Amino acid sequence: MSDEQVLHNSKLIFLIPCTYVFVIWFIYWVEIQFQFNFNKFGVYPRDLVGLRGVFFTHFIHSDTNHLFNNSIPLFVLLSSLFYFYKQVAYKVLCYGGLLTGLLTWMIARESYHIGASGIVYLLFSFVFFSGIIRKHYRLVALSLIIIFLYGSMVWYVLPIKDGMSWEGHLSGFLVGFIFAVFYRKIGFTKKEYQFSTTDFDLLFDENGNFSPPKIEQEVEEGQVNDKE
Repeated sequence: MSDEQVLHNSKLIFLIPCTYVFVIWFIYWVEIQFQFNFNKFGVYPRDLVGLRGVFFTHFIHSDTNHLFNNSIPLFVLLSSLFYFYKQVAYKVLCYGGLLTGLLTWMIARESYHIGASGIVYLLFSFVFFSGIIRKHYRLVALSLIIIFLYGSMVWYVLPIKDGMSWEGHLSGFLVGFIFAVFYRKIGFTKKEYQFSTTDFDLLFDENGNFSPPKIEQEVEEGQVNDKE
């Protein structure tokens, strides 16, 4: 399948991103409307009950600012994932999300960790490193665009801001890199140039020595035989 067919056959470019963003906003609206607090369903490290957050944490947000800051990069990065990497998009999103939550549960501080930022860092890392590893010109261009738009996010995998789950960011970043390496041969890859034999190549032997075919001599000998 050609690159163009891979791109044109992608029908879920905006469906999944729009659905995901709608769901996280709807869940937050339910919290506000009915005065619920879903923070306890986030990841609470090294606690069996807190392990449920591995499944729920990516849909829970503390306030509208937190939600808004995750919504735009989620939409952009999910659209990029399902457009350029649709062969592995579901695996990256689902398995990557679970592994990000699990790694956060293993390494994070004892506090509730919530938000889709782990998914954002997972997607950011996967899309960026996949383009660099695969060396496909379109994917490299996408990687450069992503690093231009969201390159400053890298700093937040470090504990530089209070109240922010840098462990969740770091977990998503590491899982995204691992998935980029693991799935590097699926989908777009750099095509090796295939050399074809031309008439000029026939003038040389296998050792590179000039050795043109003896066509003229054979023709002359044929003419002499005809006269005889």
